[in-house]
Amino acid sequence: MFVPLETLLPFAALCLGLVLTPGPNMIYLMSRSLSQGWRAGAVSLIGTVMGFMVFVLCAALGLTAVAFAVPLAYDAIKFAGAAYLMWLAWQSLKPGGASVFTTGTLTPAGARKLVAMGLFTNLLNPKVALFYIALLPQFVDPAHGNLFAQYVVLGFVQISISAAVNFLFILSAGAMSRFLARHPLWLLVQRYVMGVVLGALAVRLALDRR
Repeated sequence: MFVPLETLLPFAALCLGLVLTPGPNMIYLMSRSLSQGWRAGAVSLIGTVMGFMVFVLCAALGLTAVAFAVPLAYDAIKFAGAAYLMWLAWQSLKPGGASVFTTGTLTPAGARKLVAMGLFTNLLNPKVALFYIALLPQFVDPAHGNLFAQYVVLGFVQISISAAVNFLFILSAGAMSRFLARHPLWLLVQRYVMGVVLGALAVRLALDRR
């Protein structure tokens, strides 16, 4: 086994925590589902998964090692990611802030465009790039054997969790949006919880000294 269970379990928990925090992928998929229906959201998710595969391949081929080889590059990525997470936190916590479940209307698009938009939204997502550059390598250990295989296994775990959670959000987007519209207190709680989680992740990332 390339990745032991004691590594997989905390890694899976980290993946779950990250996918539950709002970012460009979740916002786009929720917007598409609310605007064009869950099927359009599901097709967009295919593009998102393709983007994850590109990141996994880059990580497995060792491209993320460049960031660790050049401390200045790693620090730049780390602080840029922390600043981005803090900005997302502020969007939730500021007076009149936005919730991921109150997204704007998108123009209907065909299947090919939906996949392409899902792909590029993910490839340009700093939260995902940061995860593969700064976090995933910390769960790879040369003592466990083939590094390429470890990256592939961990990438598969991350993609599976992200795809499953996002698909559940897509299916329930309309119901959640209507529920929160009828219960503004829950919408406020959701905003503040997400804002605090994002802020905590930003601080933890900024203080990381690896």
